[in-house]
Amino acid sequence: MGAGRSLGRKFGWLWAAYAVSTFGTRLAFDAFPLIAIYVLHAGPAEVSVLAASGAAVGAAVAVLAGPWVEFRRKRPVMVAMDLVRFGVLVSVPVAFAFGWLSFVQLLVVSVVVAAADIVFNAAGGAFLKGLLPPGGLLVANGRLESTTWTATVLGPPLGGAAIGMFGPVLTVAADAVSYLLSALGLRAIGGGEPRPVRTGPRLRAGDLFEGWRFVLTHPALRPLLFNTVLVNGLIMATSPLLAVLMLGDLGFAPWQYGLAFAAPCVGGLVGARLARRLVVRFGRHRVMLTAGTLRACWLVGLVFVGPGVDGLVLVMAVELGLITCMGVFNPVFATYRLEQIPADRVARTLASWAVTGRAAIAVMTALWGLLAAATSPRTAVAVAGVLVLATPLLLPRDASGGGSG
Repeated sequence: MGAGRSLGRKFGWLWAAYAVSTFGTRLAFDAFPLIAIYVLHAGPAEVSVLAASGAAVGAAVAVLAGPWVEFRRKRPVMVAMDLVRFGVLVSVPVAFAFGWLSFVQLLVVSVVVAAADIVFNAAGGAFLKGLLPPGGLLVANGRLESTTWTATVLGPPLGGAAIGMFGPVLTVAADAVSYLLSALGLRAIGGGEPRPVRTGPRLRAGDLFEGWRFVLTHPALRPLLFNTVLVNGLIMATSPLLAVLMLGDLGFAPWQYGLAFAAPCVGGLVGARLARRLVVRFGRHRVMLTAGTLRACWLVGLVFVGPGVDGLVLVMAVELGLITCMGVFNPVFATYRLEQIPADRVARTLASWAVTGRAAIAVMTALWGLLAAATSPRTAVAVAGVLVLATPLLLPRDASGGGSG
């Protein structure tokens, strides 16, 4: 039952598909804003609209897709979403080559990709649950989490170098190709997948809200939803404020700012690799409660960032602690959540969870921007750091529910 156990050929292809698309996404992480600024000469308002509207509208579109995904074979849905993302992303370099690229096209592509991301992840969670026995879910989620953090460490620096050498449009093309390769990897899994059987009538309006209805009536998942949404929302809301504080008031160079947040992602890789061993030794509930509590204790430390090397080291230390705790917590939490959701509700529940999280991040980012404008970026970061300290109260207080991990 160690971290090195084999999960079979099918999971190997799934993992490879996830890895290639994740690296492609991280490689092109800042490509759209840079295209908007340097190619289309967009201003700050348009760049903000591109960042916020794409995710928000994409999430709204994905609400409609959750019930549709639930009663279809999941692997074909995942392949279709990869092909959709490939198609819309590859349209950007094609349009650029012919001189047709516009801001509206970037906005449409952003919306489609955001919606396809949510649908793919909802189908992927359901597929993973059906592919592996409960005892293999934590190992699988740990490997996927490790891949995410590895891509986060390596992707943006490599992407930045590629953008500097070839321009942002080419990195979008590379991201598009990564989704095509992911689709091919998913196809290589092979084997049959039973079609889910709908026991009730055809799709109803109430099915759109079934995911939320299930989570909000579940005694363990309800507080976990609020916990993860608040923690992630508060962390993400401070990100642009820290950029303003560090790059503006404190005078850090862009490469220092990038290093401060990229290098600590190694902690996520370490945490994800340790998660399974910690669960075996201490039990799933204790690990989830401890890591979930510790990840809430770091954000307030960013209030004390100052200029120079000392400030840079402080940010890297705080981010290393935060990300390591997240690396442990995330795969344990993801496994626990999958085990709590019945097989016929996984896609709807995961889609609802993702939509809630993205909407909360958008709202909280806007609110914290207003707070920073009324006070200062440092004050707004302090408020977020204090509020996040209360989120461990929303973690499960007992070990009941779900499998043994």
